[in-house]
Amino acid sequence: MTISRIRKKDCGKLAALHGRAFSKGWSAMELARLVSEPGMAALVSNAPDPDGFILVRVMMDEAEILTLATDPDHRRAGIGRALLTQALMDCARSGAKRVLLEVSRSNAIAIQLYASTGFHETGIRKAYYADGNDALVMEKALGE
Repeated sequence: MTISRIRKKDCGKLAALHGRAFSKGWSAMELARLVSEPGMAALVSNAPDPDGFILVRVMMDEAEILTLATDPDHRRAGIGRALLTQALMDCARSGAKRVLLEVSRSNAIAIQLYASTGFHETGIRKAYYADGNDALVMEKALGE
């Protein structure tokens, strides 16, 4: 598995992957805009034929995972964990002291991944997602 920085030219394939991973995927234009923002840790696995990617926004000493997507045909193969691990290291190098995220309460696999990497639940956002599911807010301190 190779992990590299996302380039704008990757965004078309990443949008297709995001659409397969989530009920409401992001467009290539939305992804290209996010990737070009300052403070964005944007990593892809196995480009140019990606099987996963992560976007994390770092602002001062805090980071927020915006999305972690893996191809449904390649789940449970360590892709998400590898991307998350690298992104967390990048965030720490950028000065982040903690990382936050929202995850659907119904996404048990993602919750298990985050918990196994040191995230803990800090809150709930009721009916946060379009399908009515609540979001668990999770947090991890970096440097522990």
